[in-house]
Amino acid sequence: MNASRWVTRPVEQGDWQAWSRLFSGYCAFYEWRASEEHLRRVWSWIHDEGSVEAIVAVSADEPGEPVGLAHLRAWVRPLRGEIAGYLDDLFVDPVVRGTGVVEALFAAIDTTAVAHGWSIVRWTTADDNYRARTAYDRVATRTGWITYEMTPPQA
Repeated sequence: MNASRWVTRPVEQGDWQAWSRLFSGYCAFYEWRASEEHLRRVWSWIHDEGSVEAIVAVSADEPGEPVGLAHLRAWVRPLRGEIAGYLDDLFVDPVVRGTGVVEALFAAIDTTAVAHGWSIVRWTTADDNYRARTAYDRVATRTGWITYEMTPPQA
């Protein structure tokens, strides 16, 4: 299959089971426990707050459960005076990897970026995530930026 065999759309309220399965798979890949509370919080960001946009991929031939997801949000770039997009999460069900789902998701990400006027879409991935990096290298340019994390003291 290729990207034209897949269609994308915003995640819908009725997608809870499929979305939570996919997002839990994403969390498991990064060895992060996805509790019910965690899943509900992210679902709320998508549906109640609108601070996260969720795109899912479904078969164009046999509509059914979503098999891929992408979570995006806007982020400001003060230095440049621009708004950009940030791709927080991208996951494709292992059963359909290599069939064009990721290409369909990236096409939807492009469409979303254009609709929002985002100057770029940026994301990070694990250095050893070779399969994903192969896909990313086809659609984006790897930057020279190094990522840091600072954990504030807990109150």
